[in-house]
Amino acid sequence: MRTNKTSAGLMMFRRKCGVLEVFLAHPGGPYLKTKDLGYWGIPKGEIEAGEDLLAAAVREFAEETGMTATGDFLPLGSVVQASGKVVHAWAFEGDWEEGRTPASNLFPLEWPPKSGLEQWFPEIDRAAFFPVPAAMRKINRAQGEFIVRLQELLGDGR
Repeated sequence: MRTNKTSAGLMMFRRKCGVLEVFLAHPGGPYLKTKDLGYWGIPKGEIEAGEDLLAAAVREFAEETGMTATGDFLPLGSVVQASGKVVHAWAFEGDWEEGRTPASNLFPLEWPPKSGLEQWFPEIDRAAFFPVPAAMRKINRAQGEFIVRLQELLGDGR
C-alpha cells in the first residue's frame, strides 16, 4: 500500500535555440519564500489510494500549474529524497508562457506562527524553464537525477 511518502510528478522540457531546458516549480508558502538553490522541483504530489502513478502525476501537474499535460510521457523512474519520500516522474515536451503565474491549488497554514490565524498559500508560487546547468543548481538534489535521466533518454550530453 502506498503512503503519503510517495509522490508522482511530471518534468516538462523544451528546446529553445537548440538548448535543452526543464520546467521547475518553486514551493509556495512563507517558510520557503526566499529559498532558491536546491528548493525548486518538478510539479508533483501525493498519490491517492489506488491511483495509477502516471495518472497521479498528470493530475498533480494540472493542480499545481493550471496546465493540462499532453503528449508522450517518458518514464524517468523514481528517486528517494532526503526526507525519505519516494518520487516517481515522467517527462514530456511542452511549453509555458514566460512570466505566467501558476494557477496552483492552495493549502492552509497557521500564519504567523502561534497566531491562531489561518491563511491560504499556493502550493507553488512560481514556475519557469531553466537551461540544464541552472536547473541542476535550483532543483532538489535527489530530483536532479531526473534531469540526468532525461538527458540520457534524449541523447543530450551533460
